[in-house]
Amino acid sequence: MSNDLRRAHAALIPYTPFITQWSEERDSPSQIVERPGRGIGYSDETVNDRDGNGVLWFRMPSRPGQGRPLFTKVHPQRQRQAMRRLLCGVCGQPADQNADGTLWLLCDFRGDWPDWPERMAVTEPPVCRPCVRVASRLCPALRNRCVAVRARRAPVAGVWGALYRSGGHSPPVPVGDVSIAYGDPAIRWVRAFALLRELHECVILDVDTLCPESTAG
Repeated sequence: MSNDLRRAHAALIPYTPFITQWSEERDSPSQIVERPGRGIGYSDETVNDRDGNGVLWFRMPSRPGQGRPLFTKVHPQRQRQAMRRLLCGVCGQPADQNADGTLWLLCDFRGDWPDWPERMAVTEPPVCRPCVRVASRLCPALRNRCVAVRARRAPVAGVWGALYRSGGHSPPVPVGDVSIAYGDPAIRWVRAFALLRELHECVILDVDTLCPESTAG
């Protein structure tokens, strides 16, 4: 890593999102096993490994601020916490809510379908209004192509995670990443690393109007 890149990286550390994984939060060693008739589990499973719907979750220690931020990776438990409690994914404080709904900052994909983002499942937690400025300026995925969205309803819909299949007499075999709804029997074969909410009754807002300084350079 060049000195210029190191300096740029260090400058971003104070703005590290709440849900970002840090380098000292390494994957916890775990052995995936098949539970006959019940999908997958850990060989040394505890009650903390599953959510209230019985879905198995990816294990990872929580050590925010230790090491360096891995901006392209998300910490599973903090993402889940932010989504369940409607916390801002940037600062971890309560997301902005008003009569029009909870505030999200999303990449602009209005060309995907006519009433986008209606009925869209998202893994991105909502945001608070002050963090719109930070996220829209500093997040490479959002810079110059984001919109603010308020959703009056955003129910928890499912999870995104690694899907496994039975290995027969061998350990279960991962077959790919999927988004899957709670209630789908196949969710028993998923190890989740993100919670999904589905957006309904959406209103799209202009970021510059919502936060005039958000695009200031």
